[in-house]
Amino acid sequence: MPTFSTRSAAERDLAVISDIYTHAVEHSTATFDLEPPDLDYWRARLDGQHPGDHLLVAVDEDDRAVGYAYSWSFRPRPAYELTRETSIYLDSRVRGLGVGRMLYPALLETMAVSGVHTAVALVALPNPASEALHRAAGFEKVGEMKEIGFKFDQWIDIAWYQKMLVTLP
Repeated sequence: MPTFSTRSAAERDLAVISDIYTHAVEHSTATFDLEPPDLDYWRARLDGQHPGDHLLVAVDEDDRAVGYAYSWSFRPRPAYELTRETSIYLDSRVRGLGVGRMLYPALLETMAVSGVHTAVALVALPNPASEALHRAAGFEKVGEMKEIGFKFDQWIDIAWYQKMLVTLP
């Protein structure tokens, strides 16, 4: 059984991160992107300017990225500063091996240490594996919205998940 660990992403991981996401764009409704972003998009995630912006990778024994999770701005208004939206994607070869259940808590702990108060995540439905992962990471389902995205000639519903991280005085 392979072993995995987590670490902060580095420039050398961006091509693999991009490949993992490109596969999701082209073959799933987990993302509503219709075209994969370029490497500059991933560099911006890597170089996040907000203390709550993080990009972590799960790596195999050879230190090769097999998945990633990141936190980024929820909405562009100042009152949302302590809320970050999260996202996680795994290489299809490691799904079901516990990589997500290791990677997501590492991201959430990093976010909490940086002062993030609330983590939110959007899950395209149906996606029982993603919903189970979010629940396992301590997220609570707080709502659903119908027919929010249109991809692959179908309407896609979403579920919102939330996890409280840090309480301010």
